[in-house]
Amino acid sequence: MNEEVGGTAPSQRLAELGLTLPPVAVPLAAYIPAIASAGQVFTSGQLPTVQGVLVATGKVGAEVTAEQAAQAARVAALNALAAAASEVGGIDQIRRIVRLVVYVAGVPDFTGQPQVANGASELLGEIFGPLGRHVRSAVGVASLPLDAPVELELVVEASAASF
Repeated sequence: MNEEVGGTAPSQRLAELGLTLPPVAVPLAAYIPAIASAGQVFTSGQLPTVQGVLVATGKVGAEVTAEQAAQAARVAALNALAAAASEVGGIDQIRRIVRLVVYVAGVPDFTGQPQVANGASELLGEIFGPLGRHVRSAVGVASLPLDAPVELELVVEASAASF
């Protein structure tokens, strides 16, 4: 079990933050939400949905502000954690966050992808403390599924007991 945030398990940190993991999002096409392999869990791209509805739509820098997109990235990160946790028996079986990739659909001159991605990165740090630090890419794209402003992928390391 991961208890590296001041002796507090990730599930307890979620509760302290007033958050819960949502149900795993239903895939939009022919893929699965997450897969465990060799001690790690890889998620498919996760959108910022709550109960199947996008929290924002449109391009960052036009219909969506960078701040709104950062909040959407937090929502997508919770969805990714839910998918990863479902593969290993719960969030407390996630030992550390390894890699985060955030795709940001913005207007052509938008260059604030790192600030948008910080929404997800900061949430992972709040939940996992030092073990939430990760390598990351923040990538600008022309469009995303369903006109979402952000989509993200997560790679986590899971405890050996969960496999």
